[in-house]
Amino acid sequence: MVKVVQCVPNFSEGRRLAVIEEIVSAIENVPGVKLLDYSRDESHNRCVVTFIGEPGPVLEGAFQGARKAAELIDMSIHKGGHPRMGATDVIPFIPVTGVSMEDCIELAEKLGQRLADELGIPVYLYEEAARRPERKNLAKVRRGQYEGLRTAIEEPERKPDFGPPRVHPQAGVTAVGARPPLIAYNINLNTGDVQVAQKIARAIRGSGGGFPTIKALGILIEETGTAQVTINVCDYRKVPLFRVFELVKREAARYGIAVTGSEVVGLTPMEALMDAAEFYLQLTDFDRKQILENRLME
Repeated sequence: MVKVVQCVPNFSEGRRLAVIEEIVSAIENVPGVKLLDYSRDESHNRCVVTFIGEPGPVLEGAFQGARKAAELIDMSIHKGGHPRMGATDVIPFIPVTGVSMEDCIELAEKLGQRLADELGIPVYLYEEAARRPERKNLAKVRRGQYEGLRTAIEEPERKPDFGPPRVHPQAGVTAVGARPPLIAYNINLNTGDVQVAQKIARAIRGSGGGFPTIKALGILIEETGTAQVTINVCDYRKVPLFRVFELVKREAARYGIAVTGSEVVGLTPMEALMDAAEFYLQLTDFDRKQILENRLME
């Protein structure tokens, strides 16, 4: 069986297209790497790249992307709507075929050691690769962001898993991990009151008493002056997209606010969108073999 790993690094650059293209090229030019997608968000000032391949090439592609980002992105002057702590903020490895979660954890450890040794970037292991229970949650790893970590990283409990307890002055800090497929999903509101978005985010996320597999924040989109609930759907089979969307709508209505739209960032499994289609179309006795593309694939 062919071994396929997916990697979805997030870079702290969404405005300078030339910089993004250089980072993407550094990844894509690694033999054995197949680039699937990349998208950028100017308000978040963030770029998400998705690529696949066998474990060795994917590991090399992730390293080359991080190296190029360290050259071109200066975190000391970076501003953006999304929480971040490094030029390469996070690098997750995701098993696709022929590889296990344990294989992806091993990749995360190898990459973390290499980023620290060759680039001098402190690295935290997160999600399934975490060596400490509290570091499974990326939000806790990233607490304080780049600015706060400049001093917090010296505290014993914030010591990185690889590299020195000092923030790289330009590249910051990187989190490397292993996880199942995740859907990055944003829901926009017809208000500029970011506090409403924050209250909604708190209500739906696991840490606030909502869904355990949901992570969410409320932010302001500067270009439009409107608030957004930015969400990580960590297990769409347990909590489907339509359930998240409906709960946000209900919570927003409590404050007299309406949802104006939503967006998926990067790639998403087709199954997640089909779940939403079946729900909103109220399909009965629907067999997914009725989907033309599924039959053609067979």
